[in-house]
Amino acid sequence: MQIAFRTHDLGVKGAQGAVEKVNSCGIDAVQLVAYKFIDEIPYKPGALNAENAKAVGDAFKSGGVNIGLIGAYFNPVHSNKEKVAACKAIFKDYLKYSSLLGCPIVGSETGSFNDDKWTYNPLNRTQDALNTVIETFTELADYAKSVGAYIGMEGAAGHVCWKPSVLKKAVDGVNRENVKVIFDLYNYLDSTNYENYMDILDEGLKLFAGKIVVFHMKDFVVEEGKVKQVPPGKGRFDYPAILKKIKAYDKDAILVLEGTTGEDVIPCTQFVRRTWEEV
Repeated sequence: MQIAFRTHDLGVKGAQGAVEKVNSCGIDAVQLVAYKFIDEIPYKPGALNAENAKAVGDAFKSGGVNIGLIGAYFNPVHSNKEKVAACKAIFKDYLKYSSLLGCPIVGSETGSFNDDKWTYNPLNRTQDALNTVIETFTELADYAKSVGAYIGMEGAAGHVCWKPSVLKKAVDGVNRENVKVIFDLYNYLDSTNYENYMDILDEGLKLFAGKIVVFHMKDFVVEEGKVKQVPPGKGRFDYPAILKKIKAYDKDAILVLEGTTGEDVIPCTQFVRRTWEEV
């Protein structure tokens, strides 16, 4: 098992700064989102190139830090089609240079018709929305194959792939061997289903057997009837039960404490590692 953090959750800038923070906090790996922590690589087509990708990859490799996933998240059903085209171009840049960055998998969520809000819209749950996601990720998967890379798809309650079974339809619709899954249990929760989170976990582990490359680890509380994210160990999740199931699924799982920041980094890392070792 490896405990990982998103690079931009570490509170530092630059590859070397991230490596030093990871090593000082007892973290094993990162989910690399270059444009969110490296000012010299902005979020635009062509910003990532062979030279800067190699520099970033070399920094993490020399520091002994594994990269479990490259993030290039975008909204494939955004109403601004020029923006979608630009985002796909950026995603392809990351696929093209993924080997230099040090990880063959580039991931994204499946988006929302609420554009930049990434929240629930009834149009998200239509066949047309799912078809658009399938078409978009098929294009990306085919490009990924041409450069020896993989794509990762992630679902969320407010997005087109709003539950595990819908993400499974999308993955099956793309129907490419180089499609992997990013599983975030918290993402699938809302005010109607949070009490059934273990059933959702079981469903996901069954549906995506052999395909999950990263688990996003969060926790939640319920305030005024709504689900709210909190750091691991500070909410309602039964972490021993969750980690026992993940450990049985993959003893070498990469656990990304997504959204855990600041003073919570070290204690949450220690909590997850200790719980994993105990189950």
